[in-house]
Amino acid sequence: MERIVPNLTVPDLAAAVAEHTAVLGLRPVMDHRWIVTLADADGHQLSLMTTDATATVNPDVSIFLVSLAEVEAAHDAATAAGLAVVHPLSREEWGVTRFFYRDSAGRVVNVGTHT
Repeated sequence: MERIVPNLTVPDLAAAVAEHTAVLGLRPVMDHRWIVTLADADGHQLSLMTTDATATVNPDVSIFLVSLAEVEAAHDAATAAGLAVVHPLSREEWGVTRFFYRDSAGRVVNVGTHT
């Protein structure tokens, strides 16, 4: 595993970024206009998002794996476990390959890697 990042869905992205940077001292390290990832100098991250660009649901957490092979294996494992894949294994235009599954508590988990 490379990193785990919580994703907060927010109605006003600019306001949320301003709040979290002011309170926590985080700074934007990625901004796609629908999702902004904030980080500190040690690499701790928090993502804020309005509506996912290609998925019908927003993930609650993103788990980034080291390789495409690991993402494909996780996809196979989620399917074998009978979990609902709520966003198919997809290569996104911003350089990430990912899929989402819904866990037994109803949380949506984004599993991906940079490709």
